[in-house]
Amino acid sequence: MPETTMKACVLHNIGDLRYEDVPVPGIAPDEVLLRIRAAGICGSDVSRVFMEGTYRFPTIPGHEFAGEAVEVNKGDEHLLGGRFAVYPLLPCFGCAACTDGDYPGCADYDYYGSRRDGAFAEYLAVKKWNLVPIPDGVSYEEAAMAEPCAVALHALKRFGVTAGDTVAIFGAGTIGLLAAQATRAWGATRVVLFDIDSAKLEFAKRGGFEYAVDPAADDPAEYVNSLTGGRGADLCLDAAGVSRTVEDAIRTAARSGKVILMGNPSGDISLSKKAYWEILRRQLTLKGTWNSSYNDRDNDWTLALDCIKDGVFDLKPLITHRFALADCGEALRIAADPSEFSVKIMFVNRSLEEGK
Repeated sequence: MPETTMKACVLHNIGDLRYEDVPVPGIAPDEVLLRIRAAGICGSDVSRVFMEGTYRFPTIPGHEFAGEAVEVNKGDEHLLGGRFAVYPLLPCFGCAACTDGDYPGCADYDYYGSRRDGAFAEYLAVKKWNLVPIPDGVSYEEAAMAEPCAVALHALKRFGVTAGDTVAIFGAGTIGLLAAQATRAWGATRVVLFDIDSAKLEFAKRGGFEYAVDPAADDPAEYVNSLTGGRGADLCLDAAGVSRTVEDAIRTAARSGKVILMGNPSGDISLSKKAYWEILRRQLTLKGTWNSSYNDRDNDWTLALDCIKDGVFDLKPLITHRFALADCGEALRIAADPSEFSVKIMFVNRSLEEGK
């Protein structure tokens, strides 16, 4: 049994994150207690800590995580000591979307790290339904990135990637890089990454992506046309969520091409008349994507962990910073500072041997 108190990073108000002692949560009959072994900082965590807040205060943030089951209820002894990633959304199971297994579309969902306490803590009580077993050979740090991997895979599955495709990705952050890795593994001939951050572009090039381009220096449509004999990109993915990147994705797509919109907008998105005409005249297909699938028919999470195990995703280079929970203030400061390069910042329990 764990101790009665634990350390956690607790958000008391916007901008007021404290590393402090809190009670270890008890477990309900449908829960297990996880000892958190690794937890990643998402861009949404930064927004909630510094700008938007969570749905209640105080809240422990953190929804990208993996850990070890250290306490279970009678009848669940087979879960004790198990290694798990965690699907962070808790559906109501009663609405129309839940009836269809479309849990991200739930009308009344809960969520670890924003609507209820999350994983920037030593322990977390987690519903058994949300546990995703970690395959052998996948470390806790890698498993803590199953959530962004699943989100990237879900987006790409909206259309699929065909061998020989040219894929243009707008935004070379974590999700953009993961999508680039997946499209490359799935047979895309060219993967072009666009970003205005030179450090991100250099990082992408070091990761083997030859075509990493600043759209301020090279017009995306013209650049991709120069690579494809004027044809354009078979698939464009907007991972930034700003008006410029949405327009660039539309302009860069080939005739009858496909555009996926996945970037979380920080403000209103506007579309020029010219870009709208491009959709019509070139008969483009646009699809939105949200979260990831997690049901018996279609599970992006098991796929993500299998892809990690099989080397589709190369995650260790993406973890640019590792911190102990006690350094949560510094970790969030770096994550929020656009002048300081980072891809994935991870809280890790250094007292435990990685990967076991």
